[in-house]
Amino acid sequence: MKTLRTLRPAAVAALALALAAPVSAAHAQSTADRAAPLVASVQEAAAGVVLPSPGGPSPVGRSTLHLVDRARQDLWVPERPRELMVDMYYPARDAGRTPAPYADPREARRLVEAAGGQDAAAGEKLGATRTHGFAGARPDRGRHPLVLLSPGFGAPRFTLTTLAEELASRGYVVALVDHANESSGTVFPGGRLLTCVACEKAETLEDMRKATVNRGQDLSFVIDRLTGPRPAWKHAALIDRKRIGAAGHSLGGAAAASAMARDGRVLAGINMDGTFGDPVPEGGLGKRPFMMLGTDDPVHQPGGGDPTWDVAWRNLDGWKRWLGVTGAHHFSFSDVPVLLDQLNMPYPGSQPTLPAGRSVDVTRAYATAFFDLHLRNRPQPLLDGPSPQNPEVRFIQPAR
Repeated sequence: MKTLRTLRPAAVAALALALAAPVSAAHAQSTADRAAPLVASVQEAAAGVVLPSPGGPSPVGRSTLHLVDRARQDLWVPERPRELMVDMYYPARDAGRTPAPYADPREARRLVEAAGGQDAAAGEKLGATRTHGFAGARPDRGRHPLVLLSPGFGAPRFTLTTLAEELASRGYVVALVDHANESSGTVFPGGRLLTCVACEKAETLEDMRKATVNRGQDLSFVIDRLTGPRPAWKHAALIDRKRIGAAGHSLGGAAAASAMARDGRVLAGINMDGTFGDPVPEGGLGKRPFMMLGTDDPVHQPGGGDPTWDVAWRNLDGWKRWLGVTGAHHFSFSDVPVLLDQLNMPYPGSQPTLPAGRSVDVTRAYATAFFDLHLRNRPQPLLDGPSPQNPEVRFIQPAR
């Protein structure tokens, strides 16, 4: 495996970004104090890539954790313990003064190079991007559901930033996970840049099964460190331990299902266009809800090119949906469409007909509706059947 791959037959890993949101004046001491952060934010946004703002009512806070599971060796570098970088997005009381960076400049350059970009300016533009999350923002009061997000194989965690920020703006705590040695480039403490060793080592379906199980274990470990007796995150009191979900793109979506199969704390999950490398057990997932959200192409059609979706559908024993998005690309369920448009880079493989803005809207709408229904018990007519507001989304009903 010499290129960055997902579990689907795609050749290139994703790019991602976010826009620096305007800085709140809540804590400003003078007109000058208020103006300076706003001007800086606008300048940074102009230099970087621009993503849609989160649609929820809450400002978004962000902090980053480095977690080490000393009970497990890394699957790809066995001489090292398993390490994770985790961005925590959460609803805040007000915006902070420092919009968090989208990616370290080295991470940005490596991602552009991995995606085949030859223009150094593209890496610089991605590296200059700021998020809508504010470092150090004061968290909102109360307890909130936790959603874990895992990116595609070869893709850094920040390729799911738009979804993470959307969920946080609507009252969720989100743990966005980077899995060591499985991305184009991730900076770890000490300035270490870990690259995609897995992209070289994973060659067989059994390798990908192990990778999926391993990621599921990563997600469970994150839950342990966020909800255990000595939590790794200073705002862990925000988390409602009885309302936890998981979702991901490609391998990350398969990992959500794998985590649910082994960890009863994960109450609901979404696989966004990923092959189920670790099959859903024949006995199901304990009647817990699961949604399959993917492209509406021959790969993810009943009886199509990815038989693991047919098997998963048969074995899922709780509330379930199989949604196909017409005109979508494999990467349409991440930040990639907006990034490629603004970085003037071509899509890997075929060009989608679904516009970048619509891909973001659809992914956010259906993922949020799913978790609102199953972690908050709020009725969601959007999930009952086709809607004229979302003509691209097809409800697939395979014969069992």
